[in-house]
Amino acid sequence: MAVAELDELKGIVPYFLKHKTIWSNYDEAANVLYLHFKKPNHADDAEMLDNDVIVRYERDEVVGLTMMNASQNQAFS
Repeated sequence: MAVAELDELKGIVPYFLKHKTIWSNYDEAANVLYLHFKKPNHADDAEMLDNDVIVRYERDEVVGLTMMNASQNQAFS
């Protein structure tokens, strides 16, 4: 793993640690990765980022991420 990739991970690790438990699902047929930080969650808003990642919010708190084209997405690879 390249040093630049490690630096990117360092930026998100505190966020993941804040959430003690993270649920994930990967839909291989659709090539979509779902990350849930709260269960159950009832997202009331969402935002599509430039890197094909959808951030899901519940009352302004991030409750999940949906990564489209997950196997080719460079957001977390």
